[in-house]
Amino acid sequence: MLPGLVIRSSSIHAAGCYTMRRIRKGTPIVEYDGPRFSKDEADERYKDRFITYLFSTGNRGEVIDGFGTAMFINHCCDPNCETENLDRRIWVVATRDIAPGEELTYEYNLHDSDDDTADCHCGAVKCRGTMFSEDEVKRRARRARSKARGAKS
Repeated sequence: MLPGLVIRSSSIHAAGCYTMRRIRKGTPIVEYDGPRFSKDEADERYKDRFITYLFSTGNRGEVIDGFGTAMFINHCCDPNCETENLDRRIWVVATRDIAPGEELTYEYNLHDSDDDTADCHCGAVKCRGTMFSEDEVKRRARRARSKARGAKS
């Protein structure tokens, strides 16, 4: 993890992660780390929990139960970071130069969530209004159309 990160109040969601120093584009900032297990195991472990910090690695349904600095990095539709899989480790990496005092954000691209809305409150000019990935938004729209056609029959 880079030095100079702080957790404080965020206008996006409760708390956020901010940098107190300049970060150059392409710099790995913090690893999303924690125990790893299958999505099925995660679903069972957290079936009664309202909040989780699970990160899908894309490796055969494996998720990370992150409970560290990276869990405070909020979603934004116009982010200054992205996540990258570097040697099977998930890093939050700067997508542009980031000035001291800026909140670190990345696009969550949620998928396969029990949450029906996953509303976004990032405040970006081009906010999509959801933390779901574009593919997930399309999948849910297709499913809704299919249900609507079924209800008319």
